[in-house]
Amino acid sequence: MTAGRPGPAAGPEGPDAHGAYGTDGAFVAAVDGLADPLNDPLPGGHTSPWFRSDTVQAAEPAAPSSYVEGHAAHQGPQQPQGAPNEWYDPAGYQRDWYGPQEPSARMAAADPVAQVSPVAPAEEGAPAPVPDLEDFTAEPRTEVLARIPAEPEPEAALDPAPAPGGRAERRRAAKGRGRRRPGAAPEQQAAAAAAVPMSRVEARRAARAAKDSPAVIASRAVGEVFISLGVLMLLFVTYQLWWTNIRADQIAGKETNRIQDEWANGDRTPGVFAPGEGFAIMHIPKLDVVAPIAEGIDKEKVLDRGMIGHYGEGKLKTAMPSDKQGNFSVAGHRNTHGEPFRYINKLKPGDPIVVETRDAYYTYEMASILPQTSPSNISVIEPIPVGSGFTKPGRYLTLTTCTPEFTSTYRLIVWGKMVDERPRSEGKPDALVG
Repeated sequence: MTAGRPGPAAGPEGPDAHGAYGTDGAFVAAVDGLADPLNDPLPGGHTSPWFRSDTVQAAEPAAPSSYVEGHAAHQGPQQPQGAPNEWYDPAGYQRDWYGPQEPSARMAAADPVAQVSPVAPAEEGAPAPVPDLEDFTAEPRTEVLARIPAEPEPEAALDPAPAPGGRAERRRAAKGRGRRRPGAAPEQQAAAAAAVPMSRVEARRAARAAKDSPAVIASRAVGEVFISLGVLMLLFVTYQLWWTNIRADQIAGKETNRIQDEWANGDRTPGVFAPGEGFAIMHIPKLDVVAPIAEGIDKEKVLDRGMIGHYGEGKLKTAMPSDKQGNFSVAGHRNTHGEPFRYINKLKPGDPIVVETRDAYYTYEMASILPQTSPSNISVIEPIPVGSGFTKPGRYLTLTTCTPEFTSTYRLIVWGKMVDERPRSEGKPDALVG
């Protein structure tokens, strides 16, 4: 049943019968004192674990350490923790949240200052006692700390590395597997990657990636072909420009010696010579040329062997040096294979050219030159060569070779006229003696 509103006529007893409700402000104070289910504490409790009201007796604080006591001694008198006006209680907060605890041994070991306490006088021969660090009349704090003996480190701290194959090492290896370590060398990374076994799918994928694509294979094959062709071309050029000269000089030198030996022995008689057979020797003193002359102009049997060929077959047959009239015409290589006619373009009118046979020396003087003509122009080897400047029959000499150098597009022609015939019995002509 709800009580009536307070006031002067609230009951038969009058206003004084309801106590303080009739006074000014009493009702408001009563309402403020009602319990709030959201803010008020449970029955028998209090609002905050560190709150202490006037009616609640403060919990006895925990015993402070020696360091705290010493520090408090220098801070002066402080307000007791259970004072009515104190709203913050550190000891109560710690007890309510963590329960009553003693100072941890680990905290005591970590704080060497807290371990220092006054000690009794030592016996004779014992080390001097360590004074209290908070006794500011004693030695400075740094000197006291320096006098505290250092404890030896445990064996685990001295040797923190686990034994090979231990749990810690395996765990560390498992964490570092597959992770690239900064600063690791490529060789170390490759070794670490190779140490990790691959699955079958990864192995097949790596094998396919290692194979070359068709385009790479084709380009490599083309490159190898070009390299091979380049090497072959270089070898061919070396053979043509260097080895053929060496080989031709050897063959021509042997042929010259053979001809001279036959003349000395008297084994050969003048007459018709077989194709490729040597029968004379040509001397060009200005060019330092000494080369055998063989019958015919066959390339393989005569010219490529470093010898000079005589036009002596078919329509190209010309006179011999011993003939009283005619044009003694010969051919020779200008480049490669001994190249006996390489520098005949440097001959000047009057330069001697000597043809040595079994019986005599025939000396010709260079008369004229035709720098270039067609290979089919055979009129240059006629008895009276066309373009030579000769107008009547005589004893002439014609030298033919290819031009320009290292080609066979045209022919270079040099003509000469006999000026002397000397039997071998009379010795060498002046052109060979000088």
